[in-house]
Amino acid sequence: MAPRTGSVEVRALQEDEFPSWRAFVDSAPAGSVYSYPEYLDVLCRVAGGSFRVMAAFKGDEIHGGIALYERSGVAGRILSGRLLLYYNGIVLKEFTGKYPSENSSREIAVMAALEESLSKEGFGHTHVRNRHPITDLRVFLQRGWNVRPSYSLLMRLDDLEEALGRVEQNQRRLIRRCEGEGVVLKSDDDFEAFYRVHAGTHHRKGAPIYLPESRFRRYFEELRSQNLCQLFHACLLNGTPVASQLVLLGGHPVTHTVTAGADPKALRLGVTPFLRWRTCEHLAVQGYQGNDLTDASVNPVTSFKAQLGGDLVMNLVLSRPDSIRYRASRTLLRTGRRGKALLGRILRASRTFTRPGR
Repeated sequence: MAPRTGSVEVRALQEDEFPSWRAFVDSAPAGSVYSYPEYLDVLCRVAGGSFRVMAAFKGDEIHGGIALYERSGVAGRILSGRLLLYYNGIVLKEFTGKYPSENSSREIAVMAALEESLSKEGFGHTHVRNRHPITDLRVFLQRGWNVRPSYSLLMRLDDLEEALGRVEQNQRRLIRRCEGEGVVLKSDDDFEAFYRVHAGTHHRKGAPIYLPESRFRRYFEELRSQNLCQLFHACLLNGTPVASQLVLLGGHPVTHTVTAGADPKALRLGVTPFLRWRTCEHLAVQGYQGNDLTDASVNPVTSFKAQLGGDLVMNLVLSRPDSIRYRASRTLLRTGRRGKALLGRILRASRTFTRPGR
């Protein structure tokens, strides 16, 4: 029996209903390519996991829903994002009735139905990151969920002249410097150049690689064949790519930068701000209204993103208390890691004290 709240019904969509869901996602302020069945299908095939789409209907019309990317393990089923899936949250219809009270009532009915459905799923761990247009999560709070903020930076592309005026003067200087050195923006399928700077940047910063090269290549090629992503490069006068970034596209007006990197030898030239800004210009020409730079934790990278003139936006993250099984599994895992680390220290100390001459 599908959960009901008032006249709102929540049920899993069949594959032949996916086009209607994608059209809904494109029309919703909180929608994104991350909620596309096509995107999640590719992600599951290259990174594991499975997905379903739970949609909230009023009559025959979709009023909201959530694409569930889930994984299974010894601790039970997990609902959460991962690398290459920054947002995995609720998509909600924009209600535009005359009275705010009626719009709010409709939103609450959809949220209540989705909360009831998610709670009955029995996930061992639940972590749902919603895009910033989602603000009213009172139903979830009332029913025992936790809500916390996270942040991202959004480049507005609907008025490029205004957007350029928001770019800090030093960043504009570096962009002009690159232009003077003959650096140009290219968009092609040179995955090797992209992965080279991606891997180099992440090794340099001690950050995890998103996917091994062969699987990342498959991810890119399958999305590119569906026009769901685009690679951009900053290239020197001789054609050598020295900075690259991958952007997710789709029918939604907001695009999403997945990852970006640069050759450290070219950083002083200003290739990073050049690449970011020229990519935004290119996206604006294609008709997009925004580019989500993804994540705005307090760190030097976020400081640089802010200098490009992006708006700081707050995204609300939902979580439920973990199941007993999940908590126990995590405790055992942490205990095992500490025990392994302690054993390693003991063995190293033993080798030190048993060396010849000691």
